[in-house]
Amino acid sequence: MKVYFIGAGPGAGDLITIRGARALGKVSLVLYAGSLVPPALLEHCRPDADIINTAGLNLEEQIGHYLHAQANDFDVARLHSGDPAIYGATGEQIQELKKHGIDYEIIPGVSSFTAAAAELGLELTRPTVSQTIILTRVSGRASAVPELESIDKLAYHQATLCIFLSGPHLRKIVDDLMQHYAESTPVALVYRATWEDQRTHRSTLGRVLEEVAVDDWKLTTMLLVGAVLDDEIEAASKLYAADYSHKFRKARVPVQS
Repeated sequence: MKVYFIGAGPGAGDLITIRGARALGKVSLVLYAGSLVPPALLEHCRPDADIINTAGLNLEEQIGHYLHAQANDFDVARLHSGDPAIYGATGEQIQELKKHGIDYEIIPGVSSFTAAAAELGLELTRPTVSQTIILTRVSGRASAVPELESIDKLAYHQATLCIFLSGPHLRKIVDDLMQHYAESTPVALVYRATWEDQRTHRSTLGRVLEEVAVDDWKLTTMLLVGAVLDDEIEAASKLYAADYSHKFRKARVPVQS
């Protein structure tokens, strides 16, 4: 018996990995976070699979399903939004599985921060602009963020910053970011990337709160900030430059006239 923690991806039904879809298609019990995983992902399940929405279940109740599967020797798929390694609440489940000697496997998925970048047509790391991506969130009732990882401290680096679940906290986030980023720094809001009701808004730190109604950007909004969002900045690596040699290609020598 094994539990498969599967990254469902950001929302679109075809952004789950092939490995994840295959695992969904072979297990007889599927647990999924119905508040964050759209029904389209469940189309990959076996027609006769038992499918349980865990949105209303506490940890003990979820573990009960794993123990039932263990007693009857059948596999379980636990479908999490995005990638299970990022804000997936998988750690506490895994601890319980280990206590009960239940085998598990993690199947990664497409994270909402990469999906948001794709929807915006962005590369989040650009030479001489930013080579660092910081993934973070603000404190919520269920999960506190350590003080050393507060937005105002992370903003000091002026790297590309992707802030999950930012919707209800936009005003405070913008205030904290402006302690280190200039007002002209570009920002983007992406609500439910790749879902049918996806929305985006691009602006700057100094203008964004004047342009949007904060209440329209709910919990599942990703906020991206950093100079890499500026489409007018020209920056290129040496990797594809004609005068750059590496293991697989020799530099082209200019022809002397």
